[in-house]
Amino acid sequence: MMHENQLVLSEEDAAFLIAQRFPEYRGHVIRRLDTSGTVNAIFRVGEEAAARFPLLAHDVNGPDPTPAHEASAMEEFLQASPFPGPRPLGIAEPSVTCPSGWSLQSWLPGVTPSPHSHESSDGFAEDLADLITALRLHSTGGRTFAGTGRGGVLQEHDGWVEECLRQSHGLLDVGPLRKLWEHFRTLSPAGADVMNHGDLIPANILVDGERLSGVLDTGGFGPADPALDLVAAWHLLDERRRRRLRERLGVGDEEWERGAGWAFEQAIGLVWYYRESNPSMAELGRSTLGRLVGW
Repeated sequence: MMHENQLVLSEEDAAFLIAQRFPEYRGHVIRRLDTSGTVNAIFRVGEEAAARFPLLAHDVNGPDPTPAHEASAMEEFLQASPFPGPRPLGIAEPSVTCPSGWSLQSWLPGVTPSPHSHESSDGFAEDLADLITALRLHSTGGRTFAGTGRGGVLQEHDGWVEECLRQSHGLLDVGPLRKLWEHFRTLSPAGADVMNHGDLIPANILVDGERLSGVLDTGGFGPADPALDLVAAWHLLDERRRRRLRERLGVGDEEWERGAGWAFEQAIGLVWYYRESNPSMAELGRSTLGRLVGW
């Protein structure tokens, strides 16, 4: 398992929960998907829907506000994005079988790219630029970043990065990585927040051939550092296509470097934490860090 106290949910458990909360889906084939996701267990429900069950329990007594918040963000993402995303179909409250709120959403066809499968595709880089541009143009409605994860102030992640560097001895060449982080932490904070997807990793992108065809995990859509969605450049593109993305977005030096900093903050935790439990995520970390060291 990837996490301590991770939820273990069988296909039979999922079918029972889905039939209880959404009786219209009773009798549909329920199939657990083998994904690289680290937050939710995903079950396909027939041909039309997917259920998302959090791997870690909601840690506060009472209703779990997360699914409702994510559903609202998903609806807003659909208004902003030129590419399709899943539609929320309903939410369910915590129970004995699943101690967190969970959700049902529409099924979106497509395949997820690997970190290198589309790295040299000009069309794919253009599609990423179109996506990020459209999300940035969507109004924040006066909202600002209010979370504790990626998207606020880069320097506030010093403790996490230091722990990751310590854990990475013997797995990665830590010296150059530490120097890189020391540079990133000197960067000035962002100005005004803009709307971001918030987690543009390969597992959250769908492709059809060489082109981007859809976006997953859109429940985190919200205001954050404009550089946050730039992580896609290092997760998915080679150097030439990164330059193309940057030119299309008109990104200046400081913002571009903060984007690299957010990609670093994410990637540095993937190798050591998931090296045994989720090899594809660990490989994403290695790939992204390799691009960053040579950037």
